[in-house]
Amino acid sequence: MTVRTVSKQSYASYFTQHEEFEVSRPAGGRRRVAELRAAGIAAFRDLGLPTATRGNEDWRFTSVAPIANSTFGHSSGVSGPRTRLETIKDLVPWDDAWTTLVFVDGRLEYELANPAGPDGLVVTHLLSPEAASDSRVETELGRHAPPDSSGFLAVNSAFLDDGAVVLAERGAHGVVHLVFVASDNSEPQVTYPRSLVVAGPNSDLTLLESYVGVGEGVYFTDSVTEVALEQGARISHYRYLHESPGAFHIGSTRVSQGRDSTFGTTSFSRGCRVGRNDILVRLLEEGAECDLRGLYFTDGRQHVDNHINVDHIRGHTASAQYFKGILTDRSRAVFSGTTRIQKDAQKSAATQADKNLLLSEGARVNTKPSLVIFADDVQAAHGATAGAIPEEQVFYMLSRGLDLEDATTFLIKGFANEIIDGIGLNSFRDYLESYFETSVPRYRFEGFGKASAFGGPAQRVA
Repeated sequence: MTVRTVSKQSYASYFTQHEEFEVSRPAGGRRRVAELRAAGIAAFRDLGLPTATRGNEDWRFTSVAPIANSTFGHSSGVSGPRTRLETIKDLVPWDDAWTTLVFVDGRLEYELANPAGPDGLVVTHLLSPEAASDSRVETELGRHAPPDSSGFLAVNSAFLDDGAVVLAERGAHGVVHLVFVASDNSEPQVTYPRSLVVAGPNSDLTLLESYVGVGEGVYFTDSVTEVALEQGARISHYRYLHESPGAFHIGSTRVSQGRDSTFGTTSFSRGCRVGRNDILVRLLEEGAECDLRGLYFTDGRQHVDNHINVDHIRGHTASAQYFKGILTDRSRAVFSGTTRIQKDAQKSAATQADKNLLLSEGARVNTKPSLVIFADDVQAAHGATAGAIPEEQVFYMLSRGLDLEDATTFLIKGFANEIIDGIGLNSFRDYLESYFETSVPRYRFEGFGKASAFGGPAQRVA
């Protein structure tokens, strides 16, 4: 495999846009935001984007050269709503009871938002007076996702402006939906969604992030979400990715957990020319637990990459990773899950599993769960599978009177439902069940037992 290199000239548009962006910002802005922008552009000059694949294990199976070699426009001006609420409701899970913020091309659309939440829960945006007056924003913003940790984090920080802020006081609870929409532009555009979530002691928060596109254009979304859980806090986090077929999406989530906190996340990835779900969870104190799950579904020549990392810093912590993929046509998927158990993290427990259902000969998955253990008193296990529908399961379904097409459809749904059924947010679970019911491709197999899901090519029924 050759090393992919991109000249510095390829990044000229980013630096030009950043100069224009800084000029357009109002004077007297927040000091912390200005510091992060300066640190971000400096780090980006040093790091660039991770275009090398040889010797770069984090990006070995996912090429970002199409992003680095493309020019994306960036709008720094304030614009009015370009997307109607009814259109957004058709694109994402929706419940009028949820506290909701809607960002279109990186800017909060006030007319589409429902920011009112229960007592003790502040849901606002970075440009608001509430965010400006809260010391937690100054302290936590950029702390969990430092700009110099990756090129994508760097450039997101360089263009930091508006973004979602969710602050849960001690004992507060509620459901928050953050919606990020890429509008249908005539030319390729880039947006930099940013979110900060701070869960106070013993708070209980349900958070859904949705990333969608209007139309089928080419664009690039570089999103960063920072999550901090204080002692005893609980967050149930869900991430819905359904961008345009021509879109690029790099999503980075950074989570820091305090004592006895619990973080659970389930991601659903569909669409995108190239999509990456990059999660790092740091279990900083004893009793912290995380459960990371995901379901990804690819067809055509789509590429989805789940890059999942957990770092056990202290003992008596626990983590679990469980991901499932359904691939067809000539699509590609990547799962790279790494769990590190540090020397001081004795009595920790960790599991990893990635299972993939390949529905055509052209589909490929690269899966690599790994454990890096420096402690000597732990419980840990990992594994990965990739294969076609087992022949005996199809025989069983046929013996119950189903035809081959219906049998395989039921088996595909059953494979996915193990993840979907574990979703605790009812409206989101119902949405995915409905989506699966209407959108799971149906298959016709040629030559039962020879060229079928049992190892041969499958044809999708139009």
